[in-house]
Amino acid sequence: MMKKIFSIAVFAALLSVGCSDDCVSSRAIQTVVPERPAGQTDMVAYAAPAIDTVRVGFIGLGMRGPGAVERFIHIPGTKIVALCDLLPGNVAKCQKMLEKAGLPAAAEYSGSEEAWQELCQRNDIDLVYIATDWKHHAIMGVYAMEQGKHVAIEVPSAMTLDEIWALINTSERTRKHCIQLENCVYDFFEMNTLHMAQQGVFGEILHVEGSYIHNLKEFWPYYWNNWRLEYNQEHRGDVYATHGMGPACQLLDMHRGDRMTTLVSMDTKAVNGPAYIEETTGQAPESFANGDHTMTMIRTQKGKTIHIQHDVVTPRPYSRMYQLTGTKGFANKYPVEGYALEADQLSSDEMPDHEDLSAHGFLSPEQHDVLVEKYMHPIIREVGDMARAVGGHGGMDFIMDYRLVYCLRNGLPLDMDVYDLAEWCCLAPLSALSIENGSAPVEVPDFTRGAWNRVKGFRHAFAE
Repeated sequence: MMKKIFSIAVFAALLSVGCSDDCVSSRAIQTVVPERPAGQTDMVAYAAPAIDTVRVGFIGLGMRGPGAVERFIHIPGTKIVALCDLLPGNVAKCQKMLEKAGLPAAAEYSGSEEAWQELCQRNDIDLVYIATDWKHHAIMGVYAMEQGKHVAIEVPSAMTLDEIWALINTSERTRKHCIQLENCVYDFFEMNTLHMAQQGVFGEILHVEGSYIHNLKEFWPYYWNNWRLEYNQEHRGDVYATHGMGPACQLLDMHRGDRMTTLVSMDTKAVNGPAYIEETTGQAPESFANGDHTMTMIRTQKGKTIHIQHDVVTPRPYSRMYQLTGTKGFANKYPVEGYALEADQLSSDEMPDHEDLSAHGFLSPEQHDVLVEKYMHPIIREVGDMARAVGGHGGMDFIMDYRLVYCLRNGLPLDMDVYDLAEWCCLAPLSALSIENGSAPVEVPDFTRGAWNRVKGFRHAFAE
């Protein structure tokens, strides 16, 4: 039995507070921010010493891990040192990838639930890459940082406020990076749109939307010991928010000039989730906590709003929504990818059929192509073709891993820090708190503990 390591006290109380310009209700659930332990400082814009060759150990080689191993084979400046999975067969499959690529065999760890700790204790690993089930993410991340390793953790990296604060405190104390492996911020449309937003193409961004809408009916059997369906059965709220939250929060510069202050969540009743269990087992479950569809609305300090949805059991077509509304323009990815701009946003010499440019409809395909070419993100321009060739959800997984290694090798702040992890994961506990209290507003903690406004604007760092 793995010992429990989280003992941070996090309390919530339903309190009456006076309404002001930046609150949405006279009655809100307040969350307490634990005091920063003595001797620690924040990790905002933190850059660790550069690493010439990033030596990596992988934990979890079931569904996501093998793809990561395959991608790292193609990333220069890396060395795959160790492979770990509970099942020896999964380790063997990844070992064959290295053999096929002509790379040295990695050390193997498997067969017990504590084998991952031995990997973390090695002195020849710089980065521990964690792709296990959600329940083990945070405890493994904390332990790896305590062993002097940077950590990269699959989504969601933490499921409770205790886990979130444990990751933050350990990262701050050890001065080791803790990045959440949120691939959707690196998709091509999202990156190009972010670059446009940073250049002012859409004016001031007022509202953003995101989601994880994906019918997982055909995938449930592939999760080891049915852990993912069981998590939805046992927990209410948006338990998988980060694919929508990541792009939305980057557009709004979360903890880089703005911060989330309040959220409100609600859900439908549970129908398809328990029906699936009855269909596959022949017995209806006594309970199923998570509703079929969950919605969360978030307000920021600067008066912006975010809308996030979660739905993994209905037949709705796949969607991450990804939508932004600005004072001068609009972007939308699902189900139709396109941009709409005010006529004065681009000049006639850079936009074909300029007289037809109108925010009442999407740009034409020709106008769209001109806009994307003009504002293509520098990272997409640099490695987009290679990313498409290597693959991983169309290439965004490769860009994610490439950027992580690039920043570590050049001693740069990571694109996503431990506070991004916290902000994007906090919907799991906070949405449940709101729903279970009649969709009451819930305060979102300042996970930076006061540093949210020190850096102005989100930017990807590049070596000089």
